[in-house]
Amino acid sequence: MGNYRWLILAAGTLSATSLAAVQIGVSAIAPELRDAFHLSFAQVGVVLAATNAGMTVTFLAWGIVTDRIGERPALTVGLVGAALSLVVAAKAHTFGTLVPALAATGAFAASVNSASGRAVMHWFPRDERGLALGIRQASVPLGGFFGALGLPAIVSHRGVHAAFYVLAANCALWAVLAALVLRDRDVDEHVAEELRSPMRDPRMWLLCGGSALVLAGQFAIMVFVVLFLHDARGLSTGRAAIVLAAIQVGGAITRIVVGKLSDRTGRRIPLFVRISALLAVSLAATAALVHAPLPLLIPVLVVAGTLGMSWNGLSFTAAAEAAGARRSGAAIGFQQTILALAGLVIPIWFAALVSSASWRAAFLAAAACSLAGALLLRRLAAL
Repeated sequence: MGNYRWLILAAGTLSATSLAAVQIGVSAIAPELRDAFHLSFAQVGVVLAATNAGMTVTFLAWGIVTDRIGERPALTVGLVGAALSLVVAAKAHTFGTLVPALAATGAFAASVNSASGRAVMHWFPRDERGLALGIRQASVPLGGFFGALGLPAIVSHRGVHAAFYVLAANCALWAVLAALVLRDRDVDEHVAEELRSPMRDPRMWLLCGGSALVLAGQFAIMVFVVLFLHDARGLSTGRAAIVLAAIQVGGAITRIVVGKLSDRTGRRIPLFVRISALLAVSLAATAALVHAPLPLLIPVLVVAGTLGMSWNGLSFTAAAEAAGARRSGAAIGFQQTILALAGLVIPIWFAALVSSASWRAAFLAAAACSLAGALLLRRLAAL
């Protein structure tokens, strides 16, 4: 495999930051979007879920397409389409135009996950995949870090429309990198493993179901921390976004660390279960401290957010390895479809809980989901 595999990993990771910058960056400017587009709180939830809605429709299709045509064309076409969709978002002036543009962005950018994950499966041996996919999954907090810090600054100087132009340019840049660097590598797998559909594997359904429940805990912090600190605790958007950026840094580091730890044992799920349980505890602590002094609340938010960001690489790797290298694109696409469905519902559900009950009730509900996910995942301890 040689050292070229690390260049493949770098290209896949950097390409994936473009999608994360949209998902997390839009959350960081949610207050400004609400004001610029005159949105209700429920409409904010729809805007924040729009990218996930687009991804939901195309994740599985991109996975199947990637298995057939390879990583480079799938990823390049997807990112170019995402860039064009973000240009449309930049020109939008109404809720009815913004939401479809963000949904189209997600639909195109969904190619990144299957293509980059499949590339890692093909270029890295099993005892390095946890680390490699941990680094690949660190693209989410890495892209989120720059989105959380950069977009509020852009918005404050140039407005919300400029932020979308910057996101479009970012997607175009990494599309060029992927086109130049990525290339396919032939692998040998057992025929039985090649022909087994991930959607017919009961382990995949348990993995995806448990992961979707834990995702509620992740989104409770990642998507809503800026709005929570701005609306409930009176912080400016810029100061609240710094907390989100700190969470992204912690998430990037822990994704790499837990991936390496899973390589030592060759098993991904036992560590995933422990992280999910700790996430539930930290979210319950967040709920208890909703009205506590900020020096006490913010560290707990950062811990909960970091834990919420740390597990994705484990789930990603377990899905790909359960299916085998030749089916890894479809397996990742299927897993990401289930998580995207959850990601479509969770922001709307969480926003509705905040509106009808309180922030405390919403955080407690997210903690309960994370605990339920840990209990479900225990049935997969062999992975």
